[in-house]
Amino acid sequence: MLSIVDLRGQTPTTATLRRALPRGAADVDSMIPTVKPVVDDVAARGAQAAMEYSEKFDRIRPQSLKVPADVIDAAAANLAPEVRDALEQSIARVRKFHAAQKPSDQAVEILPGGTVREKWIPVARVGLYVPGGNAVYPSSVLMNVIPAQEAGVDSLVVASPPQADHGGWPHPTILAACKLLGVEEVWAVGGAQAVALLSYGDESEGLEPVDMVTGPGNIFVTAAKRLCRSVVGIDSEAGPTEIAILADNSADPVSVAYDLISQAEHDVMAASVLITDDADFAAAVDREVENRYSVTLNSDRVREALTGQQSGIVLVDDMSVGVTVADAYAAEHLEVHTADSRAVADRIRNAGAIFVGRFSPVPLGDYSAGSNHVLPTSGTARHSSGLSTHTFLKSVHVVDYSEAALKEVADSVVVLADEERLPAHGEAIRARFEGMDK
Repeated sequence: MLSIVDLRGQTPTTATLRRALPRGAADVDSMIPTVKPVVDDVAARGAQAAMEYSEKFDRIRPQSLKVPADVIDAAAANLAPEVRDALEQSIARVRKFHAAQKPSDQAVEILPGGTVREKWIPVARVGLYVPGGNAVYPSSVLMNVIPAQEAGVDSLVVASPPQADHGGWPHPTILAACKLLGVEEVWAVGGAQAVALLSYGDESEGLEPVDMVTGPGNIFVTAAKRLCRSVVGIDSEAGPTEIAILADNSADPVSVAYDLISQAEHDVMAASVLITDDADFAAAVDREVENRYSVTLNSDRVREALTGQQSGIVLVDDMSVGVTVADAYAAEHLEVHTADSRAVADRIRNAGAIFVGRFSPVPLGDYSAGSNHVLPTSGTARHSSGLSTHTFLKSVHVVDYSEAALKEVADSVVVLADEERLPAHGEAIRARFEGMDK
């Protein structure tokens, strides 16, 4: 069922791997001509334009863009007890980890009287996007809201698409998760129009623009983020979700098969990749995938994802090459199923999140491990991190030098300013000491 990339008998270079490994193609550039008119229209006409696009794309025009408090309260009141309990447990775990991420301010005395201090300041107002589409994602509410709260963000708004089946409001479970987290501002808007409205706001409707937009979404959301990133900060341009599993023959083929299937369940463009040094194990996993995927609720979607060009099995000579392949692929989610999973996991440089051993599967991280599930995709884990408390903090350097300290470094500043042919920089230093003994 899964295609094979056979790298045995070679030591592939990074350049070779970038061409050979399975990879989906999310062509954001091709969406820009479609999305730009939407963004421009919402920037010009605000909420009115956003409501019209909701009616067009979501088949419903919400009664208002701001979800009333009583609607949010009712969603929480009607939440099934077992779902409430699961959400509350997940909230506690995710909060515990993200609270520990917040860095401390620090001050360094560079020389007597000369101090540089680094202070961490939360972004003032953020917009947190929670998608609708193929599934309901209360977990994405948790993964966006909790790190923003732990960073100390003063003002936040959750935006999620209006649902025709729920009176034009976001899905009740989304609203209930917001209530459990103390989120009071929710907008019933999705897609590119949501990103644009968060970025530009609408004063006439009391919709304040934000300073940053985060959260996963489809290719239209991603294109809108690209178009708006000169106006607001963004977390990333998320591509289709992906899993890579690095496994030897000590792994359980059934567990590996289910993990590949579970990731493919997200989207027809989702990527599921197995990297192994054992062809017999690869064949066993492939058989288990073939035998088991059809019983899932989303089997058609799973089959399309698993048979697409973005999914497959990569055969290597040994785990050393396997680690090289995994680093070149830089998966959003990387599972390690080997005889020495922890040791192999410690050798990995590039992954959005690493899941160690049979009992740390990706679905655990999706909901309740405590880690965040908004992670870098499309190989960007080579240089980028997932969503965290740090995402909502900015580092500011505070320079505080006394007269004596500035005198101490003045000659160096002047010399370097002259070398860079920026003499006014040096004059700005000299002017402070004219008529004074140096």
